[in-house]
Formats: sequence, C-alpha cells, structure tokens
Amino acid sequence: MVKINENYLKLKSSYLFSEIAKRVAAFQCENPGREIIKMGIGDVTRALPGACIRAFHAAVDEMSADSTFRGYGPEQGYDFLREKIADRDFRSRGADISPDEIFVSDGAKSDTGNFQELFSNDVRIAIPDPVYPVYIDTNVMAGRAGDSRSGRYDGIAYLDCTESNGFVPDPPAEKLDLIYLCYPNNPTGATATKEKLAEWVEYARRNKSVILFDAAYEAFIRDGSIPHSIYEIDGARDVAVEFRSFSKTAGFTGTRCAYTVVPKSCNGYDSSGNPQSLHPLWFRRCSTKFNGVSYPVQRAAEAVFSEEGAVQTREIIDDYLGNAKIVRESFSSLGYKCTGGDNSPYIWIDTATDSWKFFDMLLAKAGVVCTPGEGFGNCGRGYIRISAFNTRKNVEKAMEKIKDLLKNGIK
Repeated sequence: MVKINENYLKLKSSYLFSEIAKRVAAFQCENPGREIIKMGIGDVTRALPGACIRAFHAAVDEMSADSTFRGYGPEQGYDFLREKIADRDFRSRGADISPDEIFVSDGAKSDTGNFQELFSNDVRIAIPDPVYPVYIDTNVMAGRAGDSRSGRYDGIAYLDCTESNGFVPDPPAEKLDLIYLCYPNNPTGATATKEKLAEWVEYARRNKSVILFDAAYEAFIRDGSIPHSIYEIDGARDVAVEFRSFSKTAGFTGTRCAYTVVPKSCNGYDSSGNPQSLHPLWFRRCSTKFNGVSYPVQRAAEAVFSEEGAVQTREIIDDYLGNAKIVRESFSSLGYKCTGGDNSPYIWIDTATDSWKFFDMLLAKAGVVCTPGEGFGNCGRGYIRISAFNTRKNVEKAMEKIKDLLKNGIK
C-alpha cells in the first residue's frame, strides 16, 4: 500500500486563484457573451520589451547552428546574466552581492516555495497575514503547519498586518526562526522603510533567524527613500535571502525567469548549533532538482539591463503605475480606504463587508474580477485586491462600471 503525504490533506480545499478561476468560468457559462474585465490575478498584459525580444531572437538563432548551439547550461545561471544582476540591482545601490551568490531560476514563486526545504521541520515559521498563499501552503506540505483552526494553522506564527501598523508588522517578542517578508507587499501594496527593515535585520541577527525577503515588485518603487533590496540594510547579508523576478519587471510571466540571492555569509545551524552556510545547501538542491533556465530566456533577461531595455522596462512599469493611480483614485473618490498603487501594482481596498460577497457583486453587476482579501488570510477579511496589470482602456472601463455600481449605494 502506497501511503500519501497526508499534509496535503491539511491544505485549503482550493488554491485561491483556482477558486477565482472556477467562479469566473461558472459566471461566463451562465452569461455567454458578457464582457469580463479581469483585475484579480497579477498577470501582466504588456508585451516583452523590444530589447528583450531582439535578444531572444538572436539567442534562438544561435541555437540553430552547431557552432553556437548551447546544451545544458550552469544550474546557477550563466555568468553574463548574474554579473549584470549583481552590478545593476545590488552594487549600484551599495549592496555587497557577488555574481556567484545569485541563482537564476524559472520564477520567484518556485524559489519562495522551495527554499523552505533547506530547514528542519521543527523550525518556528513566521508569516505575515495577509500574505501570498505560497508561503503558507508549501510549509503545510512540508509538515510544519500543524492543524488548521479558524482559518489559521497552529504551527505557524502569524504576523498581523493591519491598517494600524501600515500593513508592516513589528518584530515580535517571541523567538522565531524563519521569517517571510514581502515588500512592496503582495497583496496590500504596502512598502517597508529602511528603519523597519533594520529592526527586522537586528531581530534576525539577535535570534539567529533567517529572513526570506520577497522583492518581486521592487521595480515599482518610485519613492527614493524606500529600499529596493533588504541588502541595503547593514548586516542583512548575514541573515537574509532575497527573491527577485523578471515577471512583473519586464513581462516574463510566460517566459519564466527570476533569481534568488543567497549570500555566503547567511547561515542556518545544525543540530549541534554549528553555523552552516545556506549557499552550498541551495546550490546542492538546485544542481539536483533543476537544470537551469534556457539560454535564450537568460539572454532576453540580460537585455533588461541594457540602456534600451532599461528605458523600455521603466515605460511599461510607469504605464501599470498609471493604471494603479486610476484604480486608487476611483475607489478613494467613492469613500473607500486604499493602500498601495503608488509604489506597487496592487491596490488594497477596505470594503467594510465580506470580501467574497464583494467579489461576487463586482463580477455579477459590473463584470469585473478582483481578488477577495480573505483568500490571503484572516486579516484580509473585508478587503479586496485590485491588480493594475491590464490595458489602460480596460482599467478605465472597469472603473467606470464600478463607479456606476457603487455610487448608487450598492455596497
């Protein structure tokens, strides 16, 4: 008899975005021909920058000739991309990160989900609420979460993110081992100051903890006082692993390319209390379970750092931020409290009602898809998330429909 990993049975019955897709599909089946504007899932709508496309084509052409063909590449990524990342994303901001501390991958979702494999099952996990579901679900699968009670797992320490703390939690009094932080935040759109990140770095240093810092949306930061990387904080390289993505930065959601930074000085500890660098552990894991991102994709990613690519990428992000401004101003004009939308592509909206009911109302009456905040955790109850990833025409149309609906007092 083959026994299953029963931790999977502890997962919620449906992944958040699968549930949304199911409800939207059912609505479309019942209302054929009805226009639906999707502003829920964070998938991009703009094409890849022209510089990336040209680099992509050139690399594919290389693959067509024996003399320039590439087979298996290095699991950690090609040097040409890792050197650009280290120079442009970190050293330019005063962060001491070397190319060989960078691991190119097929997505930040994969890496944030897989990195927990390096740690013992008895580590104490801290996860913000609301939160990107992957952080919790992968720890449930690993057997660290315990049983679920009232929407929370008793083996996880939840860091409440609310309006009162600006959706950025303070370090707790208790000792926690593995801490997930995401800024700019998904789903709330909130950002963390250097001072707040410094508090977390000091907490991790004092408690021999590790911070898993998801910076997938850093390219949307326009406020010069907000750090793009946790490594801008003194001492962070000793206690933090950072995850980045080209998905939202340059439209690579369907192309798949990201990277994780694992400084060689960042340690976990063995059962005897001896420090063990996480870098060789992650390298071993990657070389065993991953064959690397394709050569043409990495060449396309490299082009993001070219002069032309940087201009094109910023223009695309500015366009999405323009969408976010329209969403935020539209809901604010209706009297709703909003967070995000200025240094983030997400707008977190306080609906003052059940988030799934609000989701169903927007879908049925306005034909607009949002994301119910409850799907991100207990602290998301009463909120929805609107994504700015859409065309300007669709965003303007969606906001007009929503304003026509909500200004009549239907809440």
